[in-house]
Amino acid sequence: MIQVYTGNGKGKTTAAIGLAIRALGAGRRVFMMQFMKSLAYSEQGLLCELPNMTLETSGKPFFIAEEGMMDEKAREQLGDDVVIFPKGHPPADYVALLTAGFHRVMDVIARHEADVVILDEVNIALSFELLQREQMEQLLQVLPAETELVCTGRNAPQWLMDRADLITEMREIRHYYEQDVPARKGIEN
Repeated sequence: MIQVYTGNGKGKTTAAIGLAIRALGAGRRVFMMQFMKSLAYSEQGLLCELPNMTLETSGKPFFIAEEGMMDEKAREQLGDDVVIFPKGHPPADYVALLTAGFHRVMDVIARHEADVVILDEVNIALSFELLQREQMEQLLQVLPAETELVCTGRNAPQWLMDRADLITEMREIRHYYEQDVPARKGIEN
């Protein structure tokens, strides 16, 4: 099955990790590639220690956004930790980094190394054109029927949702970030 977790609400990666834990409990092998993330989140160390779980990252330790996507306040809060790029022209070094990560995913699939493959933040990577539809279409063509695929991130493309067997949209109704509460260790990071 192909599962898509998308939307502007909190919980997409968390849901995918919950599914990973359930799959591991059933004796399945899980591979999770986190696009656009580095090893900076509290859960990653623990996940890397679990038997039959492989977690890798393909991202830089800064945030990227398309021009016009962020308001001035958010941009100021991130300071030097954000790279803004014109729509349709993502940073070449970031594209290369994510492409290398995607090749790693394709290798895992070709070698049948996992029963569940989680592509964390792949939806936004596709939206930002850091990865291309053609790459994802190739993955879908070679994905074994018995391998579960989970795609997370905002802005899931319609063509991917059209292929999905399950779509969950996380919708933000209220978030304490609006009250200037920063990300908290163990909750958001």
